[in-house]
Amino acid sequence: MLEIRDLVVKYKTSKGSVSAVDRISLEIDKGTIFGLVGESGSGKTTLGLSILRILSPNASIESGDILVSGTNITRLKEREMRNWRGKKIAMVFQGAMSSLNPLMTVEEQVAEPLIIHENMERSLAKRKARDNLANVGLGENILKRYPHELSGGMKQRVVIAMAIIGHPELLIADEPTTALDVVTQHRIMKLFKALRDEYGITIIMISHDLPIVAEVANSMAIMYGGKISEVGNAREVVTKSKHPYTQGLIKSIPNPKSSEVIRGIPGEPVSLVNPSPGCRFYDRCSFRRDICKTYDYNPAVLDGQHKVYCNLYEAGKQ
Repeated sequence: MLEIRDLVVKYKTSKGSVSAVDRISLEIDKGTIFGLVGESGSGKTTLGLSILRILSPNASIESGDILVSGTNITRLKEREMRNWRGKKIAMVFQGAMSSLNPLMTVEEQVAEPLIIHENMERSLAKRKARDNLANVGLGENILKRYPHELSGGMKQRVVIAMAIIGHPELLIADEPTTALDVVTQHRIMKLFKALRDEYGITIIMISHDLPIVAEVANSMAIMYGGKISEVGNAREVVTKSKHPYTQGLIKSIPNPKSSEVIRGIPGEPVSLVNPSPGCRFYDRCSFRRDICKTYDYNPAVLDGQHKVYCNLYEAGKQ
């Protein structure tokens, strides 16, 4: 459904060129939930924005291909790309409140994409909006409300209803559970799973919260420093993690059933301003060796789709 080949995305800044996404390749099957996990600054949001081609003015796709259902969208003209946004590819942006117009009712906001982009008659668009809101668990009692009258979970459901009203093939959700309580987080995750099951939508879940994503994702990729560190079946990546960074993320997750001491990953995230060659995790890795300074990110295939981008496995050490 989605194939990314050697994608490179860079930002121009006053400090130099920032390699936010560096030679990333991924394949995502139709009708699956794919988790994209990493700490802040790892490049995961930039990857999501690249698929929609809505990068900021100082960013650009330097090279590589993005194929959606066989079409290379990196080669589409902007006017052609507009027909893809919302209809074939949609996005739930981080921060539901900032995605909603405080002067419009819920009903008007959800109906607006159909009125503007499909020239649908207003009454029909509102009827479809009501149906879509019902599909995400919101009743008619919220139709005339404004964003400030809704809870955080309700706002997130409204944003999701807006994103799926055009029946996209691919939905990108960027940190969809940020600032929500634990109970609401799980409800939102269950909602995404239900939408996938009912409509066959392919969903890319972008998050820094590995346990939340692992709850619903079929497959998962771990990003660090603009690179993929590990990718594969979500359960295998979590239970049989191989990359030192993935292992560090898992060890930093609190487990109320275990007395094991929580250990964070030492050091600071790598700077993406003209980064040094070799492994991006080198300075923070306890397994590092001199040969890692020239690592070329050629993955080791461990089992089926499980791949690890680490020189330790290339050399057969673990």
